[in-house]
Amino acid sequence: MKILFVNLFFILSVLANAQSKNYALAVISTTTNVISPDEEDVQNLQNNQEYPRGGMNFRNMLDGETKFVTYLKNDLIKTVIKSEMGRSTIYRDNLKKSTTSIMEMMGNKNGFFVTDDEQVLIQKERDSMMAERRKKDTTSRRYIENDKKNYTTEISYTNESKKIASYDCKKAFVITSKLLGIKDTAIIWYTTELKFKNLFSTGNFNIMPGMMGSMSPTLYGLDKIDGFVMRYELNMRRNKRMEVEVTKVELDKLIEDKEFNIPNDIEIKPMREMQNMFSGGRGNYMRGGRD
Repeated sequence: MKILFVNLFFILSVLANAQSKNYALAVISTTTNVISPDEEDVQNLQNNQEYPRGGMNFRNMLDGETKFVTYLKNDLIKTVIKSEMGRSTIYRDNLKKSTTSIMEMMGNKNGFFVTDDEQVLIQKERDSMMAERRKKDTTSRRYIENDKKNYTTEISYTNESKKIASYDCKKAFVITSKLLGIKDTAIIWYTTELKFKNLFSTGNFNIMPGMMGSMSPTLYGLDKIDGFVMRYELNMRRNKRMEVEVTKVELDKLIEDKEFNIPNDIEIKPMREMQNMFSGGRGNYMRGGRD
């Protein structure tokens, strides 16, 4: 009986250790590729009414390869984003519920700050604007995808597996049901060897508040995964595709507090000024909708 008890205790200990360990300190490198179809409808892009005169058309800004490096230390997250367009650094404070963005493009450097409450207000304004447009045009899919609170997500697991960045990963499908029966399916690869505080995945542009974030698709339901998503594939509008993969995870790297200090040589403006900067003063970025 004693031997049986010892063996049972050993088995339970192994199973407990096999569960995802929750880390509060890490540096994660990620590569994101946005792939456009071979031929795009150039005429439709030229006739596009989303960005009228005075605004800026950033429809292809995310195309190509982008490198992300995410620093996690307890409730602080810093993400450095580099592409051919420039460099952005996003500072997230989960205790203060605030996000600061530093954007460096075309020789210019701008900083913007927004609280979670302010983002909610901005989103409500955007939803109201989209609702008005929906009354005039009910045929476009992007006008019926607004009500995210009514989205439901289910995870379909598979037995497929492979290694990503030295971690054993399993494949699953994330199926999001939206309004009018519309469903989006994303492919994910996740590891049960890792779990991070305040972080379910990396490599998506929607961590950037405002116009840039609104151009990127959102992956829902990741809080249901017992582990960390190492790769995912998402469909975007205009037959584009986003492929995201973690390339390196550092768990033993020293991260000093100063890594999360916001530069003091840049004027940090309210997020609403960012809207005006990218839209010629008309708030047109809010008209774009998420992919």
